[in-house]
Amino acid sequence: MEKSNHFLPVERLSTLVAVILLAYTLARFISIPDQVFTIQVFGIYMDINFNIRTLIVLLVVALTISGTDWLIRNHPSIKKSNPIKHWFLPSLTAWVIGFPLFMLPLGPYWWTSFFLGGLLLTIVLISEYITVNPQDFRQPIATALLTAVSFAIYLILCFFVHYVGARLILILPAIFLASGLVSLRTLNLRLPERWSFSEAGIIALISSQFAAGLHYWPISAFSYGLSLLGLTYAICTFFANLAESESIRKAIIEPGLVALLMIGFAYWYR
Repeated sequence: MEKSNHFLPVERLSTLVAVILLAYTLARFISIPDQVFTIQVFGIYMDINFNIRTLIVLLVVALTISGTDWLIRNHPSIKKSNPIKHWFLPSLTAWVIGFPLFMLPLGPYWWTSFFLGGLLLTIVLISEYITVNPQDFRQPIATALLTAVSFAIYLILCFFVHYVGARLILILPAIFLASGLVSLRTLNLRLPERWSFSEAGIIALISSQFAAGLHYWPISAFSYGLSLLGLTYAICTFFANLAESESIRKAIIEPGLVALLMIGFAYWYR
């Protein structure tokens, strides 16, 4: 009989996390000439700056996807699960933890971000490994951790894209992609028998449009991120409640209250 609590290979996990963090660390000490490419999108000319940070992010995301697959395929139950779904959150996490590591100067805050980023990535990888087997007794804890960390990563992303003052044409694809991936994986964790592509697409579209509306408001980066987090979480939870056959009135109560509290606090904090 297959063990439901199969243990993750620690040596693979530690190697993957260490290589990703090492890549971000070395990027601070490597310099290559910037390459600027000008493209036209809907009549808008935009400069794309390709530098060492861009290269490292692309390499880290690719490394995370291949490393996660390498890790997940060690699980004896992987033949009963689709390995691709386990790539989403680790790659998103690896991308987002690079924001503070690139932006902050070396010092206590940088080292705090370094260790917290490594911890978040480790939690996501362990939790994804556990969720491969639905019969694992650690499954509820892993699902809760994945959901919490995914929305925390989404909050960090929203905070930094506003904090750095990125152009709206760059912010919208980032918000669309992140909210879509987080929603898709969260809905799949609650409803493992189905893929909610249409619901995730709707959430991504609404979140990115809401982000566009907030972009020119005089609010802090934290208020911006918290507002988007409240909206995205609320819509995602609403769709999950509906899929679990709850009435519309009952399905909207919990997410509606959460959204009002988060957006209200964000408005107060602005």
